[in-house]
Amino acid sequence: MYKAWQKLKPIVHHTPLMTSVTTNELVGKNVYFKMENQQKTGAFKFRGASFKLMQLSQEELKKGVITASAGNHAQGVAHAAAKLGVKATIFMAEGTPHAKVEATRNYGAEVVLIGESFQEAYEASLKRKMQTGAVYVHPFDDYDIMAGQGTIAMEMLRQEDRMDTIIVPIGGGGLISGIAVAAKYANPNIRIIGVQAEGAAAIHDSYYSGGITNLQSVSTIAEGIAVKQPGKHTLPIIRELVDEIVTVSDEEIAAAIVYMLERNKTLMEGAGAAAIAALFSHKEKIKSRHCGVIVSGGNLDIGALSNIQGLAKKVQETVAI
Repeated sequence: MYKAWQKLKPIVHHTPLMTSVTTNELVGKNVYFKMENQQKTGAFKFRGASFKLMQLSQEELKKGVITASAGNHAQGVAHAAAKLGVKATIFMAEGTPHAKVEATRNYGAEVVLIGESFQEAYEASLKRKMQTGAVYVHPFDDYDIMAGQGTIAMEMLRQEDRMDTIIVPIGGGGLISGIAVAAKYANPNIRIIGVQAEGAAAIHDSYYSGGITNLQSVSTIAEGIAVKQPGKHTLPIIRELVDEIVTVSDEEIAAAIVYMLERNKTLMEGAGAAAIAALFSHKEKIKSRHCGVIVSGGNLDIGALSNIQGLAKKVQETVAI
């Protein structure tokens, strides 16, 4: 993990750790937002993608790289590949927000839109890999990807060493796996709390059932964490190192987006708002004095804002946000 941090330090943004007196008063704890929505490409994914490509040989890079993504990993891989002069092919679901698709193309990647969810795009990308021999860069189920994402925790704990809890959104589990490994190494007593959308809770259900839950379908405004099944490599790490996993509704996610936009003048996407939604909806349950929250991305399709405002009103009337 330290190797990843040293290699990434010159090329990634050292994103700010933001505090808010209003938020602290509302939830009864000191809160520190790690603003990865201000990272290059608008999300944390640039970290893992960059570190993964750094591990490839020149021979591997010549073959090009391929992946599937809900959008943010796509941009991370595309940008990292462009910096190295490597051909990147990205498969994304047909419903991926237009802004994410166009941003990925603008970084120079070939984009293939296929299927209704990440899983369908992922399966299609594996077939293309077999045909072309390109190197696969998995969005979460890869130890190099996890190591790159874990550098976030290393930064956070240097920015605020009193942190006793970190709340992390979960899709396939690469982000929380990397953060859990890095944070627990620095402080074995720190609590790691994962958050999934109610409509895409495969890891939450697997974590508490002791089995492996593969969902037939997912439905959430947080498309960045809309993953149907846990990663084979991430799930064991999560079971070992993550202390708790909670779920949040789309209404709670929407309310968190609106709150941060109105109160803190910062734009988040659904996945980026999931951890903040958990902070508000589970504030009594989360026992912490100094609580870190991962704002994982800000690539929101602006056209979705009216729908988000409508969803948010349902929660704002009953919850202090």
